[in-house]
Amino acid sequence: MSGVGALALTAILAVPASAAALLAFIPGYRASARLNVLAGVVTLAAVAALVVDRPPAGRFLIVDDMGVIFLALNAFVGLTTSIFSASYMAHELESGRLPLNHIRSYHALYQALMFAMNLAVAANNIGLMWVAIELSTLSTVVMVGIYRTHEALEAAWKYFILASVGIALALFGTILIYIAALPVVGPGLEPMAWSVLMRSAPAFDPALVSLGFVFLLLGYGTKVGLAPLHAWLPDAHAEGPTPVSAVLSGLLLNVALFALLRFKSLVASNPEALDPGRLMVGLGLLSLLFASLMLYRRRDIKRLFAYSSVEHMGIATFAFGMGGPIANFAGLLHMTMHSLAKSGIFFGIGYITQAKATQKIIEIRGLVETHPLIGWGFALGIVAIAGLPPLGIFMSEFLVVSSTVAREPLLAIPLVAGLLFGFGAMFLRLHDVAFGESLGRNAPVVSSPVPMFVHLMIVLAAGLYLPDPLVALFRRAADTLG
Repeated sequence: MSGVGALALTAILAVPASAAALLAFIPGYRASARLNVLAGVVTLAAVAALVVDRPPAGRFLIVDDMGVIFLALNAFVGLTTSIFSASYMAHELESGRLPLNHIRSYHALYQALMFAMNLAVAANNIGLMWVAIELSTLSTVVMVGIYRTHEALEAAWKYFILASVGIALALFGTILIYIAALPVVGPGLEPMAWSVLMRSAPAFDPALVSLGFVFLLLGYGTKVGLAPLHAWLPDAHAEGPTPVSAVLSGLLLNVALFALLRFKSLVASNPEALDPGRLMVGLGLLSLLFASLMLYRRRDIKRLFAYSSVEHMGIATFAFGMGGPIANFAGLLHMTMHSLAKSGIFFGIGYITQAKATQKIIEIRGLVETHPLIGWGFALGIVAIAGLPPLGIFMSEFLVVSSTVAREPLLAIPLVAGLLFGFGAMFLRLHDVAFGESLGRNAPVVSSPVPMFVHLMIVLAAGLYLPDPLVALFRRAADTLG
């Protein structure tokens, strides 16, 4: 590797790793919060440099079109969430909910998580990618349980157990793919490199490849939050700090989906292996329908949007399962728009729960009256995530539905039904939360709502216009997914 691209890729990994090490020892809150934000700024700048110059694929690292999309999303949401975290965690410190040493651990673990997710996306080695995703699990487990309450520790333990089972299944699937590649590629590290595997995949044993993908779908599908493998997700959202919820829904689910898409492309290139798209379509539809119905029974606002994440990851998985240029483009766009909208919504939830001192939906009323800026921003977030025009999620869902109607009309029936169920649930909550009669505590919100509005404005702008270079990048990435 040489040039600007090599330096940028090095920075994308070295900056969060170094920041994590430093943050573990910085005693002051202000200094650690500022370093956390600074690391996000430098990482985003390094990702921007990859647009200008990309390094060639190496034995362990690779940056392709799909990788650039995921890295850019990681860096941007990682930066905005670190900015949101600075004020949110300061409030938690001042209110006595978290001691200073726990917040120091939070900042260090946050950058460790960013390093792990960037490494998973940039890995040109299926073993290294698995290690990175396991590291991301370990980092978030500690952050989910950071409040040390009985409920938080139970949620962290549940997350650890279920995610560990999933990652173990993914490891077994990874080993099967490696074994299938050995006779064709030869021993050593070559059978673990994406760039080599994709060239040789048509010659792999189709039985081993098919069995490996089943384990990978179950394993990484657990981290994606697909039903019925999603049980850890609502508890982790409800009991962890709100910035962690934003990163879980906005980034970590995407990284697991990224791994799944890598293997889907590999299996799809083997003509005698099973069709991975059918399995993804089935799990995606199940997740969409199940989660959209479960939205009606949620009483905790963070659990509500956790199930919304299951719903939208189901839509993206369905789109990628359908395959083809349009559906893959729609899947990438939907994943991007969901990440931006959902993390923006969780920023809003952070402001709301600190103002109302509760996560119970029944006690959160009349935000437009009591906190107009937050209330209208939160309303815009619900409109965005529900898929109303002209916001970006409407565009991605429209492309998914139109592609499905053109190719598999019968599948469009449950797909549209799930979208309508989810739409209804979101607007059922919007009326009371934003426009109902105000109840309970109404403390002022001291944090800046800028990160929330930045995300939502991008989602709005994307529904109105997508720049040609961005469309071209998404199209090239879509073409590689089969």
